[in-house]
Amino acid sequence: MYDLDARNRALALVTQGRSLNSVSKETGISRFAIRSWRTRLEPLTRTSSSCPRCAPDPRPPDDPAAYAYLLGLYLGDGCVSRQRSGTYTLRIACADAWPGLITSCREAIKKVRPENSVCVVQNQGCVSVASTSRHWACLFPQHGPGKKHERRIALAPWQQQIVDAHPWDFLRGLIHSDGCRITNWTTRMVNGERKRYEYPRYFFTNRSTDILKLFTDTLDRVGVEWKPTCQNRQAQNISVARRASVALMDAHIGPKF
Repeated sequence: MYDLDARNRALALVTQGRSLNSVSKETGISRFAIRSWRTRLEPLTRTSSSCPRCAPDPRPPDDPAAYAYLLGLYLGDGCVSRQRSGTYTLRIACADAWPGLITSCREAIKKVRPENSVCVVQNQGCVSVASTSRHWACLFPQHGPGKKHERRIALAPWQQQIVDAHPWDFLRGLIHSDGCRITNWTTRMVNGERKRYEYPRYFFTNRSTDILKLFTDTLDRVGVEWKPTCQNRQAQNISVARRASVALMDAHIGPKF
């Protein structure tokens, strides 16, 4: 293993026009290692400015609304995994039943990382919308080993600023991943006759108390009333059932499609 200073020194010598053999003899570093760094590290140095978080002056993504939506999808049904090449792959699981969601997910990824391609991998009953980049770890610092509900999930200050500015996009991503809009029904006696009434409501289900709090805190900021229901060992449901709050959710989110 070589430290970063040794790598940079070897690459600097190669940049001067020195052969791999001469640089290897001078530094004691194998030619294979130097050749590998030249093909892997130099592109990273050249393109790092294309990532807003790696720029000399870090900034939010260029399309913060798309990022807020993608952040919601990631926290619900997404993961970031490191590849052997040193790149990272973002994967968002989407059910086959919602083709509109799959399209929205692909569009959001392309808006956040237009330099990278997006592919759809078919699985049984669902697809994985995936994209590989060196910078997904920069854009989603919540990534890490293990399941999200087994580790702490907290937004970085710059992420929280985006969520505060685009709360509905963030909520839409969470609902589209781990939520739903359903129609409940009940019966009432009216003038001696039992009548059926239907009413819509939203649910959000997650096993992470941190992600649940991000969801409910954002609901509070936009004026949506909610309550927890059906808590068990695996997950907790958040319900939005009051008519005014459902209407507000319908105006900004709506059902999956």
